[in-house]
Amino acid sequence: MKKHYGYILIAYVVMQLSSIVGVPLLYKIGVDVLAQPEEQVKAVVPGYWLVISFTATLLIVGMILRKDDRTTKLDRSAPLNAFNSFIWAILGVFMAFFAQSLAIRIEQALGIEMGSQNTKNIIGIIEQVPLMMMVAAIIGPILEEIVFRKIIFGSLYEKLNFFLSGLISSVIFALAHFEPEHVLLYSAMGFTFAFLYVKTKRIIVPICAHVAMNSMVVLIQSIFKDDLEDMIKEAEQIQGFIGGLL
Repeated sequence: MKKHYGYILIAYVVMQLSSIVGVPLLYKIGVDVLAQPEEQVKAVVPGYWLVISFTATLLIVGMILRKDDRTTKLDRSAPLNAFNSFIWAILGVFMAFFAQSLAIRIEQALGIEMGSQNTKNIIGIIEQVPLMMMVAAIIGPILEEIVFRKIIFGSLYEKLNFFLSGLISSVIFALAHFEPEHVLLYSAMGFTFAFLYVKTKRIIVPICAHVAMNSMVVLIQSIFKDDLEDMIKEAEQIQGFIGGLL
């Protein structure tokens, strides 16, 4: 692994652990310096710290990647042209959702409860700090693709075949979401994004697919949450009506 890739991994890990210090510090500033109500500060501090830490890390990673000499196995291969890469980015969104739906079916068959607590927590934070939507939909996916696909998967792919590289990097990607019960769900997505990277030789392709996927989920879960709940209720009423007729 390249030395500067190690710096990126360190920056990412530090970001993940930074809330231990950052959240209390931000809370103290909000209460003691800005004299804001404690309950109000307590509700918004986690979201604002995530925005600060993710944004700062993305800037740091961007500066480090400027030193990239493009000597990896994937970099040495000729990338797909821009038009076909764009098509694969669009297809990648549908592929990721399809892989996710298959994983959900398997999890259901295994008796694993549906729903991601991680997603629920993020949506809850977005409700308190709308700016957090930018992190969930854009900054987070960009960082994850750089760390888990470009660096971890790319480094493994130098020595291993696609399946083993994809398996190892996808499981690490899944465990990094701290929902071990949904390791299959996240791994399926990781495999899809790794395939897009190998197919196009452009990290921007899985980045675009990941950003588009997360953006749709965030929009549905937050902005259109009430409309979605109304649709579900209407569907249940219609189902109940049909059931009554039968």
